[in-house]
Amino acid sequence: MIKHRIALAALTATLAAPLAQAHETWLVPSSTVLSSNGYVTVDAAVSNQVFHFNYRPLSVGQSLSILAADGSAVQAENLVQGQLRSVFDVKLDAPGTYRIAVANAAVMASWKENGQPKRMRGTQAEIAEKVPAGATDLVLRENATRIETFVTVGSPTELKPVGEGLEMVPVTHPNDLYAGEEVSFAFHANGQVAGQLKVAIVEGGTRYRDQLDKVELLPDEQGRIRHTFARPGLYYLNAVMTGKSPSNPDMERRMAYTATLEVLPQ
Repeated sequence: MIKHRIALAALTATLAAPLAQAHETWLVPSSTVLSSNGYVTVDAAVSNQVFHFNYRPLSVGQSLSILAADGSAVQAENLVQGQLRSVFDVKLDAPGTYRIAVANAAVMASWKENGQPKRMRGTQAEIAEKVPAGATDLVLRENATRIETFVTVGSPTELKPVGEGLEMVPVTHPNDLYAGEEVSFAFHANGQVAGQLKVAIVEGGTRYRDQLDKVELLPDEQGRIRHTFARPGLYYLNAVMTGKSPSNPDMERRMAYTATLEVLPQ
């Protein structure tokens, strides 16, 4: 019975890992737009303040993916994990927009076995294998996170939806943002228009001001938000969607998305 319930949950696709909740997780490239082929260096961290690495490095490892404009995979170079941040280089040797992302998905399970509390984190299959048939008080939680940034060589190119987890589907291209111009982004969950989510935008540099100045937005029926950035600079965009798993009403689901965006002056 337990394995049957877990199998149902597996139909929901993706999901996992905690977007931290009390901390910000982010990827910041050294440049977001290049006029010709070259390198960018990317900082990856979990912090208490937006874009200020003061807590711990973001573990990228197997979760890191870099896609060129033609969809081909690009390998990170010179990856180093320090005490406060991870750093890696990306070679951009063709025109177009590169998607740099760290995505995680997993299920958390807790239960009682012979009266003793147990818990584990893993894939749907791993949990189905480990949770015994006699388990009681079973609680399952799906979590999925995607952390992204974008870099363009030359002119921006189309970014195709990933189709897994919570993601931003650009209406306005993320490397074509200018202060004072209205932009629009759509959000999808597992390839479908995302509803019931909250989006927050915070301008970088919170370390140097008293107020967070967070802008909170709710998407329309098409999953779209509209916003006008007042000033040029780096911005932190975070979207969170919570609720019951569509495939298993007994399972809580949390999906989170984060992007680092650079807004240019007019």
